[in-house]
Amino acid sequence: MTTDAPALLTALTARVRQAAHARTAACPCGAATLADRPDATVVRHGGTVAKAHPADADQAELSLRVTAAARLPGVFLPPLAPAPADLHGRLVTYWPYGTPVDPEDPDAAPWESAATLLARLHRTPAPTAVPPMRGPAKAALAVARLRDTAPGHPATGPVLAAWAALPAWARGAAAMPDPTTLCHGDLHLGQLVRHPAPAGPWLLIDVDDLGTGVPAWDLARPAAWYACGLLPPEQWHRFLTAYRARGGPAVPADGDPWPALDVPARALTAQSAARAVTKAVLADRPLDEVEHALVDACARMAAVRPAAPRG
Repeated sequence: MTTDAPALLTALTARVRQAAHARTAACPCGAATLADRPDATVVRHGGTVAKAHPADADQAELSLRVTAAARLPGVFLPPLAPAPADLHGRLVTYWPYGTPVDPEDPDAAPWESAATLLARLHRTPAPTAVPPMRGPAKAALAVARLRDTAPGHPATGPVLAAWAALPAWARGAAAMPDPTTLCHGDLHLGQLVRHPAPAGPWLLIDVDDLGTGVPAWDLARPAAWYACGLLPPEQWHRFLTAYRARGGPAVPADGDPWPALDVPARALTAQSAARAVTKAVLADRPLDEVEHALVDACARMAAVRPAAPRG
């Protein structure tokens, strides 16, 4: 049985304090709530972080994902415990603290490191059985929530039209065409930390969507931002060039990457636009400039048939 959000946060704070003190007697005491959302509550105490995963998280699947992260040294932040624990009906995992990307310094964003980590991940055979990557399923949830929340909003139509034009696999309605490549599933700069803090190497975090699938999905968010005019071309090219230089298999080694990226980038654009419109409607406010750019991109996408991805 699940508990309410304040009780969960209180219990999680107490639990991470206990875990931190068990790791070292010299714990620099001090708790901080890093995230408190319906899909994740994350609390830090000293050098230990506890994450309460979504209420509908599957224990067997999450356990496989945590195990895979533990067996991918130098790519994923290693967990502190081998399996999730139950806390008031929520699955909780424990991790060492890592220094996140500074959102106030976009010029220092570690695009090359992100690309290198993805290339390594995509080239590594799954170290243990893992479920399918959850990217398309998460995108489908965002679109379903838009339908429920803002059916009459003028931006909803273009987003749903762009979504409907995608192949079934990209909408989470069919199996992905690549069932073997190990993927992060939800790559953005918030999914990287330096460990050991504060200046260790960059590592990937967040195993909720880790699994096998289409590796181009992991490049799709920065590709979509670039296509929408939200990511400067030089940053996109830094990312793409570094990925190719490390032998990443999601795109050809040279030439046009978009036949491989087109469908995933469209899906991530629709997902981002769906979330943006839903957020604006729930806050009872107009769309901001970035949100308008995402919706406008969906309107353009709906007029042009998506390309089939390369294997």
